[in-house]
Amino acid sequence: MKSTISMRLGAAAIACSMMAAAMPAAAQDPSLRPNFGSVNLNAGFTPDPYTVRITAGGDRNANDASSLGGECVGMITEAPDFRITYGAQQGLALTIRVDSREDTTLVVNGPDGQWYCGDDLQGSLNPGVIYRTPLSGVYDIWVGTYGETPAPAQIRITEMEQ
Repeated sequence: MKSTISMRLGAAAIACSMMAAAMPAAAQDPSLRPNFGSVNLNAGFTPDPYTVRITAGGDRNANDASSLGGECVGMITEAPDFRITYGAQQGLALTIRVDSREDTTLVVNGPDGQWYCGDDLQGSLNPGVIYRTPLSGVYDIWVGTYGETPAPAQIRITEMEQ
């Protein structure tokens, strides 16, 4: 009897942890209006790179977000910092990167609904995500900081830099 109860409690704990992992993330919400605006870009856009100044950081830990699988890091806001609606073309890669004097992180929710994380691209403290075969659609972008202090940053969207 005791082992049956223990097995049921163990199964219930596993079921609860699986349900928690499937819940939407509490750290970010792509349905919210972006903090620093949005842009529509089609393949071959000019100027390239397209840049926008933002303030990185927030009060939510990207690492605590269950839907990100614990792979994203940094303090981010609930709403995206910026949104790109992109019209892709075969053969053109899309790079989303951040330039800042501070150590920043990057979280992107792509048109496929997947989460992409970037940190320290190509040996620098600046993060980036490179889409070798980008999809057309909406890219929601969050730029995080390692501490709770906000930092000035610039998002760079390019098809020319890899």
